[in-house]
Order: sequence, then structure tokens, then C-alpha cells
Amino acid sequence: LGRGRTRQMQTLSKAELDKLAPGTSPLAALNKLPGVNFTSSDPFGAYEWAQQVTIRSFTTDQMGYTLDGLPLGNMQYRNNNGLSIGRALLTENNGATSLSQGGGALGTASTNNIGGTIDFTSIDPTGEFGVDMAGTYGSGGTWRGFTRLNTGRLPGGGSLYAAYARQDTKKWKAAGEQNIEQINVKFVQPLGEAVRSTTFLDYADRREDDYADLSFALVNRLGWNVDTISDNFPLAEALATALQTGGAVPAPYLNADDVYYNGGGVRQDTLVYERLDYDLTPSLSGSTTAYYHRDHGIGTYASPYDATPEAYGGSPVSVSALRYDIDRAGLISRLSYTLGDHKLDAGVWYEDNDFHQAAYLYGLTKGVAPTNFQRFYDNPFRTRWDYQFTTKTYQFHVGDTWSVTDNLKVNAGFKALNVTNEAETITSNTPINGVIKARDYFLPSAGILYRLDERNEMFASFTRNMAAFVASASSGPFSTTQAGFDYIRKDLKPEKTRTLEAGYRYSRDGLLASVTAYDVAFENRLLATSISATIVGNQNVLQNVGGVTSRGVETAISWRFAPAWALFGSFAYNDAKYDDDVTPLGGATIATKGKRVVAAPKTVGGAELAYDNGTVWSKVTAHYQGERFYTYLNDSPVKSSTVFDLAAGYRVPQTSVEVLLNVTNLFDKRYYSSVGTSGFVNADPTGSYTTLQQGAPRQVFATVRVSF
Repeated sequence: LGRGRTRQMQTLSKAELDKLAPGTSPLAALNKLPGVNFTSSDPFGAYEWAQQVTIRSFTTDQMGYTLDGLPLGNMQYRNNNGLSIGRALLTENNGATSLSQGGGALGTASTNNIGGTIDFTSIDPTGEFGVDMAGTYGSGGTWRGFTRLNTGRLPGGGSLYAAYARQDTKKWKAAGEQNIEQINVKFVQPLGEAVRSTTFLDYADRREDDYADLSFALVNRLGWNVDTISDNFPLAEALATALQTGGAVPAPYLNADDVYYNGGGVRQDTLVYERLDYDLTPSLSGSTTAYYHRDHGIGTYASPYDATPEAYGGSPVSVSALRYDIDRAGLISRLSYTLGDHKLDAGVWYEDNDFHQAAYLYGLTKGVAPTNFQRFYDNPFRTRWDYQFTTKTYQFHVGDTWSVTDNLKVNAGFKALNVTNEAETITSNTPINGVIKARDYFLPSAGILYRLDERNEMFASFTRNMAAFVASASSGPFSTTQAGFDYIRKDLKPEKTRTLEAGYRYSRDGLLASVTAYDVAFENRLLATSISATIVGNQNVLQNVGGVTSRGVETAISWRFAPAWALFGSFAYNDAKYDDDVTPLGGATIATKGKRVVAAPKTVGGAELAYDNGTVWSKVTAHYQGERFYTYLNDSPVKSSTVFDLAAGYRVPQTSVEVLLNVTNLFDKRYYSSVGTSGFVNADPTGSYTTLQQGAPRQVFATVRVSF
């Protein structure tokens, strides 16, 4: 629970993550920690369109994520600067995962961590030769196979592992699959007494069919299991024909937007890094990491609005696709110098990111259902637009940790951040070209820790952070016309936060507890609004619309009350409200002042009862999320819910065999998981806006692990 830290922080061990069903996102494991609300639509929490994290009213793309210190970007679905942790690292190779609900460490390589930081790590190769294998089978026809080979100590003193996994699972409703094939290689080599080299390689190929976004009205009318109709292409063509000709819509549907044939995506990622850790003198140490990431992706949607021309197949349905290509490289270097009671830390981070994004329409053959919808298409019959974005990031930080006495520790420092985004049009009827910058050369951070005695300590911290603009056609200042961009770029300000937190921790053998209070001021909030036609042709543009104030309390307790028994619990209260009404440029004022922040529950809680005698283990976990909203005027609440999970295992004595059983959503609760997946709206009194995802029903998975 962050003992010895000057800020709110928790760390989950690898042993904790290993009790999840293989393939489960480590984000799901964070759900029991104070203030965390993680949701998705599949039992593994891996379906990227619906992955949503909220902490202290901040959501997924407002937090920072790193793997072994490398930036993973904003982890949103249409990611322009990184990749999800599930594509960066096999779940079996996860090491400890740490969460900072505030701003995270001063030198974190992130340009969007205004709402906290999650730091993932990968395990190192072992010093002994060995093979680890696992197989998982379960609900939805899920199959997952995993193999990892550790070479042990090699002649040059290094060690290496190579790991491979493949997972195929069907959607829990409607037709469709979600599959991933992935490879990790890690090589650690000492270079003399003072230097260690680490080389890491990841390749992932992920393909997933969508769960459709839903509305209250749609579910009430068509039933809980309404989804895509990817097993009924004739119906999809009939709906498209009705839309395009004004004909009758097949019952029981009211319009062609009720359901669609299919949608989803493919992501192929290659991530490599080379890191040198060095001890230059007994007092001076550091590390330097060079990294490269290449992503090739496509997002698809079966469009009933754009018929395929006869020359391309003639179907009334076509494939509307967004293509993504990320090509980024960077360097991170840090030095630490111990001088008496002071530990000085300084570092730099540079990244050059080229992001190519384009929208195409591809043809389908009339009357012939596509056999492979999630793939890279060629020969488009129309190019909607094609843009190239370049982002250059420069960050510098310096800090000092001063051990004033044995019981008092103080740290202070600042970072300077300069991010330049540039857009260049390749093909578009609405070209957009230009440059916008987000920079602040003094973002301070400070903290204090005071140990009252061996068991009790108090801490407080202050953090100032800034988020860079998003360089993308899907969101950010470039998601408009040239006139709209020119209108806003001189006055648009990057989002910033100021976080104050203070807390108390108690620690003794078998018992850990913490309580933290915080106050967060979020300023320059960005929102896409519509400008008057007299200015730029009624285009959507970004606008600074005021701030948000979040105040709350986070508590946690971990109690090993008997040799084999442990109890963990957390509860958080978050009062997050908009500070201002919103007045769109050229539009009417929207009374958002005092309304609760969308997607963020006011109360979140977790509880876990665990047993482990070394041979048999089990745990029951419960997660509670309070009422949430997807409208800025808070007129359509999403009800609170509590979901239970069960995990159990048996380690066969005198062997290296373990059997694992995982049951997600133990009591088969029907609930809405992620909200706002298609965005948020001002009001939705009829409950007809499709932006909700459902949680998966009860799912069961069995795993056998063997090591030799």
C-alpha cells in the first residue's frame, strides 16, 4: 500500500496477477484497489473498444501508462501514440504492477498522465533452464495455449526467455471472435561489473469482432442480448436497402441503425527496446533506453449508408474502415546521484512519432457473406481522407529526495514538457494542415513523508501536470476543417491539473491500512463543440470549457488474520463536478455547472477473501461501482452494480503442476459495464443514445500449468 512513499500508491505482485485467468488484462486486477473502476465487455477485460478505467473522475486516455518505463501512450482504442498493455506484453510475463492515483513519478514518460499513472513491468529470465507451459479452456469455446522457454545462464553470463501464446475465444453473445497471437523475447546480459543490458521484443497480432454499443431504449425493445447480426448477411443487406430506398424496415427493427452486420479491428504491433543500466560510481547510477514501436491497424464497420458500386461487388453494404499506422522511436535517459542525505535525480525523454490515419470504403459482393471481416482490405472504391501526423516530444525533469532525519523524508522537483503536433493532408475534400504546441517548462512536484514510529506514517504530496494535444483525425484539434483549426489554434490551451493529497498508513505483521484525502483541480477542459455557420461552416472544433473539481477519500486495508487466510477491502468516495456551464461557440449555454462528471461513479468499492495453504488456494472478489452518467446534464443514470468473481487453484504436491479455476461474474449479474464508448451527450431523456456496453455473464475457465 505504498509504504515509504510520499504519494498515494499501491503495487500488485506477480503472484497476485497469476491468479487471474490467463489472458486477463492486468488492468482488471487493479479493480480492487482504492478508487479504481475498470470495465470492459468481455470476461478477460481485453476487448479494447470497451476498456475503460476511471480514477478520481479521470478516464482511460487521461492517465499515463508505462511498461518497464517505456511509454504506452494514452491506451484509447483509436490510439495515435502507443498500444494497450495486452498487446505489449503476454499476461504470463507480467511482473509487479503499480498504481499512482495522483500524478505518478516525476519522470514518467507520458504526455497525458493528468489523472494518475499505471506502471507495468515484465519479468526477467531465470538463471536456470526451464520450460513453462499452460493450457486454458472455458466458456465461449475459449482456448489459450502458452509456452515459455528459459535458457538459464548462458556462456557469456546472460539469460534469455522466449514465450509464445495464442488465444481464440468466441463472443458471449451473437456471432464473432476475439483472437490474439503473441511473442515475447527478453535477453539480459551483464557487460562487466557495472553495466547490464536488457533487450526486449514483443510482437502481437490481435483481431476482434465488436460488441455493439447499445442504448437503454434498444435493450428494452430488442432484449438484453441484442448485438451485431454478423451471422445474417441477408438481413444486413435488407436493412441497408431499406435505408437507401426508403422502403420498409424488416421487423422487429425500426431503422437500419438498430443493428449492423459487423465491426471490429486488427492490430499488429512490434515493440522493441534496448536498455542499459549502469553504476558509474558508488554514488552515481543511471539507465538509458532506446525503443521503437510499429503498429499497423484497421478498424472496420459494415456501413448501410454507403452502397458498394457494381464494379466492386454491388452489395448495398460496404466496409467503412479507418487505417492506422504508428511509427515511433524514442530515448529515455536518467541519472541518480547520492550526496550525503540527498538523492538527486535527473532525466530526459525524447520521442518522434509518425502517425498515419486514413478512411476508406471497400466493396462487398452482393448476396455473399464475407468469410473474414476483420482483415486488411485493399482496392478501396473511395478514399474519404488521408492524413499524416507528426508528434515530437521533449521532456526534462530534475528532482531531489532529502532524508532529513531517519523519520522525515522530503522530495521536490519539476519537469519541463514540450510537445509539437503537425498535420499534413495527403488526400481529403476537407484538407487540414498546421502545427500546434503544448508546452510548460515548470510543472512542479513535491512530497513529504513522516514516520511516527515503526507502524505509523503520514504523507502529503503536490503535483502539477499537463496533457499534450492529440494528433489525430478522430479527436483533438485536427478533427475539424482547416478553417476550424485556424480559428482555435492560437487560443486553445492544453488541459492541466493540480493535485493535492494527504494520507496515513499503518503497517505491522499481517495488517496494512491506508486512508488518503485528495483535492484535484482540473483546468482548461477540452470539449468538441459546434461553431456557428457564419464563422467556419458549422464545424465541430475543440474548445476550452472550464474546469472540474474532484475531492474525495480513498481507503484500503489488507489483513492476514490467520496463517492461510487474508482479507482485503477498499472503498473510495469521489465528489467530482463541473465548475462551469458550457457555452458552445455560437450556441446556447448548457447548464453543466455542478453536474457530476460523466463516467465517474461517486462511490467505488472492492473486497476480497482469500485462502492459501501452499497446496490449495481460493479467493472470492467483489467489485462495486456506484451510479454513473453518460450525459453532461445527468438525466440518464446508469444503475450501480456489484460483481463477484471466484478463483481457485491446486498445486500438486511434489510436482510443478498447478490446476486453476476461474469464474467471472459468479452470480451472473446483468449490468452495464463501460459507458460513453461512442462518446457523451448533453442529454438523453429517452435513453436512445447508443453508447453503453454490457458486462459479460458468468464465464468459467480451467487452466493447467506445468513447469519442468
